[in-house]
Amino acid sequence: MGRVDLHVHTTGSDGLFSPSEVVKLAKEVGLAGLAITDHDSVSGIEEALSAGREWGVHVVPGVEISTLWQGKEIHMLGLHIDYRDPSLLEKLKRQREVRQTRNRMMIEKLNELGIEVTMEEVMAKKKGEGQADNVGRPHIAEVLIDKGIVQSMDEAFDRYLGRDGQAYVTPPRISPIEAIQLIHQSKGKAVIAHPGLYEQDDLIPLLVENGLDGIEVNHPDHTDEAKQRYAEMAKTFGLLETAGSDFHGERHGSMYHAMLGTCTVDEGILTKL
Repeated sequence: MGRVDLHVHTTGSDGLFSPSEVVKLAKEVGLAGLAITDHDSVSGIEEALSAGREWGVHVVPGVEISTLWQGKEIHMLGLHIDYRDPSLLEKLKRQREVRQTRNRMMIEKLNELGIEVTMEEVMAKKKGEGQADNVGRPHIAEVLIDKGIVQSMDEAFDRYLGRDGQAYVTPPRISPIEAIQLIHQSKGKAVIAHPGLYEQDDLIPLLVENGLDGIEVNHPDHTDEAKQRYAEMAKTFGLLETAGSDFHGERHGSMYHAMLGTCTVDEGILTKL
């Protein structure tokens, strides 16, 4: 059985590789398949599917939806979605509008801290032909590195852009329960992404009650203890156990989050999706 990476980003959102480049890389590192899960966007899926046919790699149409729960950002993966579903496309458009609002709010906070950053500088960091309205925190981090404010992506997130950062903001978004409903309406499976980053495991039983299909057990930012804990929770609730590298590419010497294929699951899961 081959291996699949079910959490991958492209230039459709804040990744550095085009969809076809990501699929080609998947072939080179020996993956049997991967899921394209750009942030609030499905713009890269058509290209990835075409490349998958060319390279003999199974491409799972997916998306990573940003949600908010009790003031905390929670990401939900939709796997094997109908990426042409009109309702999904409309909701994702609204999501990207919220992302743009957050970018403006973060830039304003940085300016208040005496750090001069403009939206034009951030937008200029968008790679490829993906949606111009889908820039995010990694693009802001690149600008901070260019200006010498920080030395690395990790420092940018630790000091300014991460959950405890000085410029972090969380504007209103849909809830994770609404994201599950949206994913199901588009015929996909709903998986909570990297739950170990939220410190809110009490949310998982509630999501299960509302149709959660899986947990991303294996993620590069999960400790061994967290992986074991989420594997046990998946078994307890009868959920799919997924894995993903959360690959974006390397920025200024920092791999964000990990190399493609770092975290994988047996391709047998594809039949369950």
